[in-house]
Amino acid sequence: MAVPKKRTSISKKRIRKNIWKRKGYWVALKAFSLAKSLSTRSSKSFFCATNK
Repeated sequence: MAVPKKRTSISKKRIRKNIWKRKGYWVALKAFSLAKSLSTRSSKSFFCATNK
């Protein structure tokens, strides 16, 4: 027989949401940093072919 689950508290919900947002922030920051290093051609860990 199915039993309804207890309601998650607002504070717990907010904590989980903030963790999720923080992960997205760091991924976006890393992507922006890589794009910046590629545009200035100072990247040491990412190789891209240049057309001459």
